[in-house]
Amino acid sequence: MQQAILVLTNVPDAAAARTIARELVELRLAACVNILPAVQSIYHWQGEVEEATEVTLLVKTVQSRYAALEAAIKAAHAYDVPEIIAVPIVGGLPRYLDWIVQETKKDVDV
Repeated sequence: MQQAILVLTNVPDAAAARTIARELVELRLAACVNILPAVQSIYHWQGEVEEATEVTLLVKTVQSRYAALEAAIKAAHAYDVPEIIAVPIVGGLPRYLDWIVQETKKDVDV
C-alpha cells in the first residue's frame, strides 16, 4: 500500500494559500489541503532575525507523489527557499488513509 504523508508549507497570505491548495488538489498531487491562517513565524534569514505572519498549508498526499508536489509548490511559491517538510503518517483511520491513496492516483491516459 502507498505510504500516506503530511506535507507542511507556509505561504505569505491567504490568496497564495488558496491558489496553491486548489492547484495541488486539482492536479491530484494532494487529496486534501487544510489552510491554517495567521501563523506567526520568527526565523533567521540572511543573518537577521525576521518575523512574519504567514498561512500554513497541511497537505495530505502519498510518498510516490511527493516529488511532483514539491515541484508544484516551488513553482507557485513566492519565497526563494520555501518551507516544504514531509512527515510520514504512521497511523490513522484506515478508510481515511485509503481515501488519500485513491484521490492522489494519477489519471491514466487510455
